Amino acid sequence: MSSSLTHAASIFRPLNFLEKDDVANYGLILLNQPMNDLVPRLWKQAVYKASVDGATNYLFQDQHFKDFVPDLVSGDFDSINKDVLQHYKDMGCEIVETEDQNETDFTKALNLVLHRLKEKKIEVEYIVALGALGGRLDHTLSNINTLYTAAQITSTPVYLIGQESLALLLNTGKHTIEVNTGYEAEWCGLIPVGQPCQDVTTTGLKWNLTNQKLEFGGCISTSNTFTEEQKCVTVDTDEPLLWTMGIKMK
Repeated sequence: MSSSLTHAASIFRPLNFLEKDDVANYGLILLNQPMNDLVPRLWKQAVYKASVDGATNYLFQDQHFKDFVPDLVSGDFDSINKDVLQHYKDMGCEIVETEDQNETDFTKALNLVLHRLKEKKIEVEYIVALGALGGRLDHTLSNINTLYTAAQITSTPVYLIGQESLALLLNTGKHTIEVNTGYEAEWCGLIPVGQPCQDVTTTGLKWNLTNQKLEFGGCISTSNTFTEEQKCVTVDTDEPLLWTMGIKMK
């Protein structure tokens, strides 16, 4: 049975938010991880900014980011300090408590952000979730699961970002990933999460795949890399496939 997560061919430039001349519009969601060096870069150019529950504590506590005021603070508020919540409320942030325990704070925040962007008629090319990789493994897996949820509710790409890595869900079909920003680290991978991929073909990788089956318990593509002459990678997959790559700060 073919996957429901099927879209037309897509072109991604995942690390263009690091380029100085980047003019892309994107939304930013801060998840519950300590702030890192990517925050100022992402914050400066994001057209809509949201902070989820405990991430707001980190934003408040870091002296470098005390003047950063999100458009939205959401979550079940089980990990945010009450004084921090009141501070951002006083600063004019929209505060939305999302109590539904059947979805994660990230999933609920993503739905809210998509709704607010539509309300405000703000168009974005993608949404970045910072703090989505690293830390607790169950949280990381939950964030990856949200990528699958996102693919069912929006055509807007969602990027999971950690200190040194990025993850993006490639839906069924053919995709082009541009890897010439200069911020790409050497490694990349293609991970079949949730179900096997029976037929994956790539170009632009050192170890390309040709009609390859990828599955846990069998072959998965990790520690792959790019060929020097290539400026892009193509991936043709018959099922949703997780693309992951390293970030190298200049």
